[in-house]
Amino acid sequence: MSQDPTPVTVRILDKDYLVACEPGEKDGLLASARNVDERMRDIRKAGRVVGTDRIAVMAALNLAYELLQKGQNETTLEAATMERLAALQARIASALADPGGHA
Repeated sequence: MSQDPTPVTVRILDKDYLVACEPGEKDGLLASARNVDERMRDIRKAGRVVGTDRIAVMAALNLAYELLQKGQNETTLEAATMERLAALQARIASALADPGGHA
């Protein structure tokens, strides 16, 4: 039986927002809201961006950039891992093909 989303209040830059939340995702939502709040406060504190909407856009751009960077780093790591696995598989196949152990 599927449960309906429940409303959860999050506070970002001293403003409350009511957000529909799937069961079991409340902790993640609250952690995300804290992260956004911290980012927006840091941007506001730096004083280079004025206006809540502009601060929100800058925070969103920073978070999106970090997410894209993380994805690219993971893709690079995954490619390197696949290369190493292929090399190991080749060595294993070579060792198994040479019953004298002269791989």
